[in-house]
Amino acid sequence: MTLTSIRPGQPWLDTAGNRIQAHGGSVLHDDGVFYWYGENKEHSHRGSGIWHWGVRCYSSTDLYNWHDEGVIIPPTPEDPSSPLHPGAGMDRPHIIKNPHTGKYVCWIKVMGEGDASTQLSTVLVADSLLGPYKVVHEAFRPLGMNAGDFDLVVEPTDGKAYYYFERVHSELICADLTADYTDVTGYYSTHFPQPQPPFVREAPAHFRRGSQHYLITSGTSGYFPNPSEAAVAPSYHGPWQVLGDTHPDDDSRTSYRSQLSSVFKHPHKKDLYIAIADRWLPTLPAERSNQTELFRRMFAGEDRATIEADAPDEFIDPDTSIADYVWLPITFDGDRPLIHWHDEWRIEDFD
Repeated sequence: MTLTSIRPGQPWLDTAGNRIQAHGGSVLHDDGVFYWYGENKEHSHRGSGIWHWGVRCYSSTDLYNWHDEGVIIPPTPEDPSSPLHPGAGMDRPHIIKNPHTGKYVCWIKVMGEGDASTQLSTVLVADSLLGPYKVVHEAFRPLGMNAGDFDLVVEPTDGKAYYYFERVHSELICADLTADYTDVTGYYSTHFPQPQPPFVREAPAHFRRGSQHYLITSGTSGYFPNPSEAAVAPSYHGPWQVLGDTHPDDDSRTSYRSQLSSVFKHPHKKDLYIAIADRWLPTLPAERSNQTELFRRMFAGEDRATIEADAPDEFIDPDTSIADYVWLPITFDGDRPLIHWHDEWRIEDFD
């Protein structure tokens, strides 16, 4: 069936009729084609022990109908020490194209097993967006820091690249990347310091509108959604002014039961920015979706067994193979970005 609209929160199938598996994902427009890539969760069923099955990519010419291009960064099930092992907590791949070298550079983060505070970075490079990718830096700490959720940004005027990442359970960092995009230069700035989860800002999604830079972030509460927060600045390194929740119409305070992974500016529209988000726990009722109090208790040192006794099953072992997507257009009230709910919407309805 050919799709002619986007239906947020509904199962999204590819052109072969299979669930799209591009979680924690982004969209890249390259040579007239849209590419949507992200974590492949097709085998991440409850009890499977499989966090991911590589990075999968889809192509489209209309943002509605997506052709499966396959797994462009495969898992390495034969090597338990690899950051791409299916049991490793590989999250949020981001791919940027270097206009100077023509290379495609992918960064991933990998969470340490049994220790959420240990989060390492791996960098891969390819001559084609669809691969094959070669690891050039494995399991390292950029700037000597544990680096969590992140975003990569390329300045279109000069090709300089920036790396926004959560310094795990602490603050947000903006770091300059080297000319080949595979490492940090050492220059960085710090933003949004917080004492502990769930208050720490993660999942940074950067976009630029005119001369203004925006970041939309979430709190730190695992797969459970929480209120998003927007901030605006005159440059990549700030200073950032917090603007508040981007989902003011959502009484559940869960960002429509989703978490943003990126914001995509449509290249052929004057002012269409699309918030790309995951609904990680689609079967969890809205009234149970916001579990930030559980994470506050956990990081306050309360016994985990006591916390788990009060938590839904998804707290312990979520089934992310059935996670859905929430794509919504961003509107603006002055400088403030707002995300309103639409049961269905069309690209063609925007200038």
